[in-house]
Amino acid sequence: METKIVPMKEENLDKNALEEAGEVIKKGGLVAFPTETVYGLGGNALDEAAAGKIYRAKGRPSDNPLIVHICRLEDIYPIVKEVPEGALKLADAFWPGPLTMILRKSDKVPYATTGGLDTVAVRMPGHKTALAFIGAAGGYVAAPSANTSGKPSPTLAKYVTEDLGGRIDMIIDGGRIAIGLESTIVDLTETIPVILRPGYITKEMLEKVLGYVETDKTILDDDAGQAPKAPGMKYKHYAPKGELTIMSGSREMVIEAINQKSREMEDKGKKVGVIGTDDTIAFYRADVVKSAGSREKEDTIARALYRILREFDDEGVDVIYSESFEESAKAGGIGQAIMNRLLKAAGHHIERV
Repeated sequence: METKIVPMKEENLDKNALEEAGEVIKKGGLVAFPTETVYGLGGNALDEAAAGKIYRAKGRPSDNPLIVHICRLEDIYPIVKEVPEGALKLADAFWPGPLTMILRKSDKVPYATTGGLDTVAVRMPGHKTALAFIGAAGGYVAAPSANTSGKPSPTLAKYVTEDLGGRIDMIIDGGRIAIGLESTIVDLTETIPVILRPGYITKEMLEKVLGYVETDKTILDDDAGQAPKAPGMKYKHYAPKGELTIMSGSREMVIEAINQKSREMEDKGKKVGVIGTDDTIAFYRADVVKSAGSREKEDTIARALYRILREFDDEGVDVIYSESFEESAKAGGIGQAIMNRLLKAAGHHIERV
């Protein structure tokens, strides 16, 4: 299969190309497209066969639910059994945007899309190209991240091509992604709303709308063996090719430990990569040292994390050591999402020094 690549900016939408992409979806094909979070791999959410194609293209386990993307609030009603008041409040506050809601599915949504669950994940992305594409595709696009399952999610179209070129029909290249981490997922099927995946929409932001919100205990713990109720809860995700270890402790101890381990690995002929921050990278001695951004501006770290992991792959890094962002995670905000993704990428391999 030849994958067609179409460049497109939000400020200059190509209606003909969008209609073509929409027809691909309506005929059961797959199209990768930009959102404000990461690139998504889209298929017809209401077509069981299309969902199967998504799983096969990604090499994704079929019990890992897909998110149904919509472009109008009213489109939520046919695909869920009921829309609780809390969902409408969240939609008013954060849609279009990086928030996914878990609701009870209607019979309209096949179990192939929901990973066999009676619930469905729904999101309205805050990206003009994505919204226009979803509309052209019929209004219901199932879309996990557009990468090979387990690898870092793509924030540039070139990584979509690297992973999925020749396996999908089309890629809409919208340039670099703005946020860089997947959407927040909140479960609204229980009495108390529960965050199943942290993201740009934080617990504090949700609680301003809903009141008390719980956080799933597995977000910063190893959750192996649990049935995934939402994307990304069960399997190792976002992992680079090199073995990633998170080093936790005081700044001075972490720098010393990473430098020591880097020397040891380099002596064994391994190429070493280090993930630091703006105020620490000058102190590291390794083959490839990259700053994830500023701890004072955590959105810079969120935006850079997947790009850095992909760049390490490009540069043939064998072993990676990263500073921890545990303190940021404990403080709430997007720091929790950063640490969640980093732990997933490392397979929860963390060393304390």
